[in-house]
Amino acid sequence: MPPPLTYAARVSDGLPLVASYAPAMMASSAGSSASNEHKEQAKMILRGLSSSGSAAKCSIETSNRKVFHYLLRENMCFLTLCEASYPKRLAFLYLEEIGDGFVQELTKEYGDRWRSAVDTAARPYQFIKFDPYIQKKQREFVDPTSRQNATKLNEDLNDIHSIMKKNIEEVLNRGEKLENVSAISSRLVDQSKEFKWGAKKLTWQAMLNKYGPMVAAGAFVIFVLYIKFFW
Repeated sequence: MPPPLTYAARVSDGLPLVASYAPAMMASSAGSSASNEHKEQAKMILRGLSSSGSAAKCSIETSNRKVFHYLLRENMCFLTLCEASYPKRLAFLYLEEIGDGFVQELTKEYGDRWRSAVDTAARPYQFIKFDPYIQKKQREFVDPTSRQNATKLNEDLNDIHSIMKKNIEEVLNRGEKLENVSAISSRLVDQSKEFKWGAKKLTWQAMLNKYGPMVAAGAFVIFVLYIKFFW
């Protein structure tokens, strides 16, 4: 089965730039219900990404024998949903080709300003015209055992051991965890400000204790000399 669902999205805020769904995904009411669930899961994953804190490649297992794979590139996320039996390496090769093609199309239309076009996109699915290219790639990758895909796998020498593997529940609970982290971070900032002020206060007290007597003695000597010679 080909990757039934594919997204390209902006990493900074999870805005979907283009989405493509295989026709088989909508074939039945049960399939439609499952597809809606997967769409929501995909959007949750995209909203939980960050350019600095997320793995460049990751596989996320769902509870119904499917796996989300995503690839981060140029502040964009390319995400797809596959059967658990679909070769992981082939799924990432698919995402790499989707990413390459997307950047090529953006470069044709916007030239060197294509990154700005992505960063300033104001509405979801603004680049939906890229969907036919994704569907073409879905058809190419439909059979993992085809000669074309077998050749791609043999030619791919990239090390995939660094790919992270997560569970969908862990990812979907990330929003609540991030809120807790944010609250803890705010408290730490307040506490650090209090600590900083307390540290300054202790420093001044230490300086007074160390140099105060000397300053007082010097002032007394100056006062005595002033009285003696000028009065």
